[in-house]
Amino acid sequence: MILYGIPNCDTVRKARKWLESNQVDFQFQDFRKNPLTIDTIQAWLKHHPMRVIVNKRSSGWKQLTETQQTDLMNAQQLTLLIEMPTLIKRPVLQTEQQVLFGFNVKDYEKLL
Repeated sequence: MILYGIPNCDTVRKARKWLESNQVDFQFQDFRKNPLTIDTIQAWLKHHPMRVIVNKRSSGWKQLTETQQTDLMNAQQLTLLIEMPTLIKRPVLQTEQQVLFGFNVKDYEKLL
């Protein structure tokens, strides 16, 4: 199980704390220190549409041009997610069967 995110993100901290307190074995991958790959993002797209993956409330989203936003939502600009990882809804919890975006205790409990 891999938890992707940014260490100083409050939601990522909550997810990490929840996983640790429930003694769930996981690896943490910092988006900034270990950038994602196109293959990882494409694997996520097999589970969820881009509208679930992209955080439209992020400052990064607001910095994009309208064309970039449209291209990203049509999965034509996946490299933007690597270059600007704050565009991804955090945290991302990836298991062998599922990928969850954001932190919801009920969703995490279902995985266990």
